[in-house]
Amino acid sequence: MSFLEKIKACNTWNPQDFLPFLLDGERIGSLRAPAAEQLRRWPDRFQCADDGVRWVGAPADFAGRTAVLSEVVQRLAEEGGVSHLHGELYPVTANRREQACCLIDRAAAPFFGMRAFGQHLNGFVRTPRGIEMWIGRRSANRRLYPRCLDHLVAGGLPHGLTLAENLRKECAEEAGMSAELADRAVPVGAVTYCRDSERGLKPDVMYCYDLELPEEFEPRCTDGEVETFYRMPVEEVRELVRDTGEFKLNCNLVIIDFLIRHGLIPQNDPEYLAILRGLRADLP
Repeated sequence: MSFLEKIKACNTWNPQDFLPFLLDGERIGSLRAPAAEQLRRWPDRFQCADDGVRWVGAPADFAGRTAVLSEVVQRLAEEGGVSHLHGELYPVTANRREQACCLIDRAAAPFFGMRAFGQHLNGFVRTPRGIEMWIGRRSANRRLYPRCLDHLVAGGLPHGLTLAENLRKECAEEAGMSAELADRAVPVGAVTYCRDSERGLKPDVMYCYDLELPEEFEPRCTDGEVETFYRMPVEEVRELVRDTGEFKLNCNLVIIDFLIRHGLIPQNDPEYLAILRGLRADLP
């Protein structure tokens, strides 16, 4: 196995399998043909054609569009088109989250192939032995990737919170971290990927952070999403990412980015440039 294989696993989709979902001529999502077919029951709202699905007659205001989409999503959830509702609202946007045209329940975003945003934090400690990373193991009751390895802190980025506010919230919930310590996290860029999943298309943006933690820090999960934590030598983390399927799929990308930036994947690696390109996939 290789790092590049892990990147490719997060970027498995065929554009020909999806129809653009358009609002006022702008692509805000991507629909599988069966998903587009389900929208035909609302002919006064969605115009389905061979070249795409157009949201017609959409309200001109943010709240109105959100209300219409919420009604549709609720119906889809009741009938099984969407597996469940999360209760957390994500921005619907063709670009940055600040340019949202409306909101959608987090769990329904993949059905429409809408862009989602998250934050992933690499928590690490510098020791005489070298860098060690804090890694969490997801709880067995998680809906997705139960008991897989995960970052110390990672979570979705809902509407209505700034990057700093949400990072503080996630750090408190997932690692029992104070706001003061969370604010020391250093923004180090973003990783993007686009994956065809069971729930639909996931064209995702993950904002990445490095946080150097004090030797005495001990994480404590307060929301039940993590069952245990490990502090591992970074070389062990590197091997787990490269050689196993232990990590939640998208965490691999953020850790690979960390390894690159800290010189732990050498520049003479034959896949080095392909790895760099693969961490910033073009999103539909």
